[in-house]
Amino acid sequence: MRQTRVVITFHGTTEAMAWENACQANGLPGRLIPLPVQISAECGLAWLISPEQKDEVLQRARQLRLHYQNVVELT
Repeated sequence: MRQTRVVITFHGTTEAMAWENACQANGLPGRLIPLPVQISAECGLAWLISPEQKDEVLQRARQLRLHYQNVVELT
């Protein structure tokens, strides 16, 4: 059985690095990964979280004014 993952993509590397720094500083879950090949985006990096963490992370991202390109669920 394949596990569902949530991948957050970015417009550029600077955006991805800012996201990583803010998440680490604020204790948000997830980690920076190379962009999975089945997703196309402008940046080669993505933030990986579980589906259960999606709402919390996106809500805090809005509060922290973090930018991202897209949110994709992969199974």
